[in-house]
Order: sequence, then structure tokens, then C-alpha cells
Amino acid sequence: MNSGDFVYINYVGRIKDSGEIFDLTREDVAKKENVFNQNFKYKPVPIIVDADFILPGLNEALKEMKVKEKRKVEIKPEKAFGERNPELVKLIPEAKFKEQNIKPEVGSIIVINGIKGRVISISGGRVRVDFNHPLAGKTLEYELEIVKKIEDKKEKIEAIVFYFTSIEKESIDVKLNEKEVEIEFKIKYNLTTEVKSLIARTIKKWISGIEKIKFVDIFE
Repeated sequence: MNSGDFVYINYVGRIKDSGEIFDLTREDVAKKENVFNQNFKYKPVPIIVDADFILPGLNEALKEMKVKEKRKVEIKPEKAFGERNPELVKLIPEAKFKEQNIKPEVGSIIVINGIKGRVISISGGRVRVDFNHPLAGKTLEYELEIVKKIEDKKEKIEAIVFYFTSIEKESIDVKLNEKEVEIEFKIKYNLTTEVKSLIARTIKKWISGIEKIKFVDIFE
């Protein structure tokens, strides 16, 4: 694969030391490994090579692969979620949580100042919170497959919208007119201006010839 290629991929991600699955797209594996979630739709996901859609280690592996190829990939922390940073473990007064009507419990996930962390201990009126990513410092193993390469411009746009919003292509109508794209949502979605701007920037950067993107919401 080359930089800018659009592809659908399947993957199973595990923590190397324990073999624990932390993310996957394959329903058969989810059921076999007893991690199936009936509320999750298992299917290949679209990504753009070199667009920071996936971990650096996965991106590097994709660039060495071909369509329909399957490969097992080991990713060290520096090319995954980084090394653990002791400075991201903070002691926070318990009163700070009471001000925000939060009851901290060991193991619970909390959000402080917009940053997600995990409570690791509570003692003497102080709460120790780890703001490192849960997979920081972990070596990961992936079973990776390139299912399909996307060539059609309309399908590329649908893939970008899905990546950022999880909205299926059946729920949008994409119209292409030379240098302009119109994306109509068949159902009302509360997408923020920031999300729409991100979609538009990604389309203009990775799909040649597109200069203007319009978003249309239909109210009936």
C-alpha cells in the first residue's frame, strides 16, 4: 500500500503479555473468545494510509502489505500508545471531586478538566489518578488483514464520514459535481461544526480535485 491509499481492514488487537483482546473487528473471533458485544457492529473499518487513522506501527505494516494479505504484527510501545509517564499519575484532593459531584472509586474511570483517568487508590482524603493511556507501556500484537482497496471517490467520502461519525453510507447521500461535494444526512444527526470541519479537511487533503464541501441536514 502507498501513502493516501483508502482501504478496509480487519484486525484483532491483543496485549502481548496476557493475550487479552482489547479491540477487534471480527465477529467470529469475538464469539470464539467470549468477548462478543451484541451492541457493537463487527465489520471491516476504513482507513487512509499515512492519515493518522491508526497506530504508527499498524500504518507501517500496511505499507508493506497487499490487498487480501493477512499478517501478524508486533508493535512496541513507542509505535503504539507510548511508554508510561510517571508524571501523569496525579494526587488530587477528594474535595475536588465533591465539587463536581463525582464519587471516586478504585478502578473507576473519571474525567477531570476534560482528561480521562483511572482511579488507582484513595487514602487520607487524596485520590491517586493515572492519566496514562490504559495501554501505555504495552507491547501489542495484531492479526491484520487488508480486505479491500477503495477506488471510487464517492465511496472514499462515505468512508471518511463513517470513520469520524460511525454513520453508515445508507444514511447519507453524497453528490459529486466536479470540484464540489454535497453530503446530505437522511436522518438528523447532531454533528458539531468541529466534526464537520474535520471531515471537510480530510476530504480536501486526501481526495484530489475536491475544493468545496457542503453539508445538508433534512428536517421533515
